[in-house]
Amino acid sequence: MPHPELSTERLLLRRWRDRDREQFAALNADPVVMEHYPSLLTRAESDAAVDRIEASFDRRGFGNWAVEVPGVADFVGYIGLSVPAYDAPFMPAVEIGWRLDRRHWGRGYATEGARAALEFGFSKIGLHEIVSFTVPANVRSWRVMERLGMTRDPADDFEHPLLPPGHRLRRHVLYRLSRAAYHGG
Repeated sequence: MPHPELSTERLLLRRWRDRDREQFAALNADPVVMEHYPSLLTRAESDAAVDRIEASFDRRGFGNWAVEVPGVADFVGYIGLSVPAYDAPFMPAVEIGWRLDRRHWGRGYATEGARAALEFGFSKIGLHEIVSFTVPANVRSWRVMERLGMTRDPADDFEHPLLPPGHRLRRHVLYRLSRAAYHGG
């Protein structure tokens, strides 16, 4: 399967380069960026995440693309599609997600890049539904999901199975978007 690059008005979503790893590790070590994640990542953990992303592209033909803002920044984070590696009530599913360097927040990059990833998922891969989820406190991500046309049914909210009971991040809200709703909107 080819390894596509996606272009938007301002962004290039592309495969990862070795030089992205250092900036990605810095992003994953930023407590503000990682506020809604269980922990900061070490350089080795961050590099392992890139390896898993690249393996997903090779195996599935999609993954979390490295995001470049041509003429502004060679790397600002990732946006893309992934398959969660755990069992949850909504599985099997393909998730859309993003993690951007906070210096690039508030510019609409997550929404713009996610729209390109949704189009790819529905039109090129033929997915019937794409989900997204986060913790209730992550209002920024909720807003992106809603701008994408995703909807939430509180009955679908779930306890993240990889986090222990009582963990402050265990509760997650789930948003969904069907191909029919995407093309109808």
